[in-house]
Amino acid sequence: MGFADKFKNKAEEIAGKAKEAAGSATDNEKLKTEGQADQAESKVKQGVESAKDKASEVKEKLTDN
Repeated sequence: MGFADKFKNKAEEIAGKAKEAAGSATDNEKLKTEGQADQAESKVKQGVESAKDKASEVKEKLTDN
């Protein structure tokens, strides 16, 4: 996973946390739920990219020998 993707996914997670906090502070359930969904989506993306990184590492090790 490229640095730009990692940065973007982390920024989305932070934005989701901010949105959730704003929803909690203003008693806006919709905003709070959207923030939680944004965080979950970001974490899924991070997991997928991490799996891609691991697969690339394994492929590289197998082809080096």
